Amino acid sequence: MAVKAHALDKIVSLCKRRGFIFQSSEIYGGFGAVYDYGPLGIALKNNISQLWWRYMTQLHENIVGLDSGILMHPKIWEASGHVAEFHDPLVDCKQCKARYKADELTDKDPKSVDWSTMQCPKCGTTGKMTDPRQFNLMFKTQIGPVENEGSIAYLRPETAQGIYVNYLLVQGSQRLKVPFGIAQIGKAFRNEIVARNFIFRTREFEQLEMQYFVKPGTDDDEMKVWKKERFNFYTDGLGINKDKIRFHQHGDGELAHYAKEAWDVEYEFPFGWSEIEGIHNRKDFDIKRHQEFSGKNMQYSDQVTNEKYFPYIIETSAGLNRMLLTVLADAYWEDTENNRTVLKLHPRLAPIKAVICPLVKKDGLPELARKVVDNLKNHFKVLYDQQGSIGKRYYRQDEAGTPFGITVDHQSLEDNTVTLRHRDSQKQDRVLITGLIDKIDEAILNYS
Repeated sequence: MAVKAHALDKIVSLCKRRGFIFQSSEIYGGFGAVYDYGPLGIALKNNISQLWWRYMTQLHENIVGLDSGILMHPKIWEASGHVAEFHDPLVDCKQCKARYKADELTDKDPKSVDWSTMQCPKCGTTGKMTDPRQFNLMFKTQIGPVENEGSIAYLRPETAQGIYVNYLLVQGSQRLKVPFGIAQIGKAFRNEIVARNFIFRTREFEQLEMQYFVKPGTDDDEMKVWKKERFNFYTDGLGINKDKIRFHQHGDGELAHYAKEAWDVEYEFPFGWSEIEGIHNRKDFDIKRHQEFSGKNMQYSDQVTNEKYFPYIIETSAGLNRMLLTVLADAYWEDTENNRTVLKLHPRLAPIKAVICPLVKKDGLPELARKVVDNLKNHFKVLYDQQGSIGKRYYRQDEAGTPFGITVDHQSLEDNTVTLRHRDSQKQDRVLITGLIDKIDEAILNYS
């Protein structure tokens, strides 16, 4: 019987073995909570981000893109509240030196907890936990040749603020009317002290954010619309098992200082249910704060109704790295009946769409296989492989998530047909070489 694997270390091992993800600076012993994406990893990451971009901008006429700077004016982070509020309360065990975020050990306000009675989860010692201390998660850097207080800047901890400070410039240049959205994909940086679970929580990551500007009073309805859209993206777009996706609503004690309403999209990872995306009603907090700190008028002017107001913002904020880990965890499959490991990636996401294999390295089969590669490579990312038995070649690509295997054999020389193998079922069809593109397109479209 085919079963799902539940160990994160198996996914980590596959990622290194097949060239998806490597520990950064490995030859120097690694660099904590930073990862490099190999040939298959960057291809999969690009496919996911491009699909998100299509869902957000191509399929919505009123959502446009932006690419704001990683370095921005430091007063932006004062206005946003990051300088004052962007802290994690950390506690340490004096006995074993383990370090924890306070919210990992309690769901109460850390200030109300008697930490001298807390037991360390690692060593089991009671009475050795320190009181929480606040740690700001932003990375500081210096601008200019002289280091002084006036030269301090920050690597952005989120991409959203770049959208807020530019929203009127975007709106005016594109003649947008409320409601409208601005989407952005970009790097963000957080000095995570307790980073864990592979690429789930890292110090350098990419965000997929869309900020949707709406008229106050319509925000509750817009929130419902975007909750449905984002859930459907995971199930219909990425092909994630709907039974492993759920919503979690933030209670009063969980809500951020800017939020009227907040929901997390969670996935059941091998390490438990965890957030992969947040959907938030940020009200008009950010725009008002930037008007206050910049002295610039940040109100939207409605030319039809002759009204001026601060739009409310519905935010959808996802981590591309977490989204990629979700895809990998959901696709990982140990097919025990056939003694193979398979990444059952949706074909639209697969880094390589097909592997082309001559059955043997002679009799003109490699030459014909190369012609098949040339025919397909303008339409799909494909790979040529003639090393090892045909079974081993198939299984290598099953593990890499390649959905189709194409074998050129002696019959191919006679009737111009090849064998098209399907990764998940291992079913094989005989297909004309001239019909391969249409056949693969059809299989991708109808994949379930």
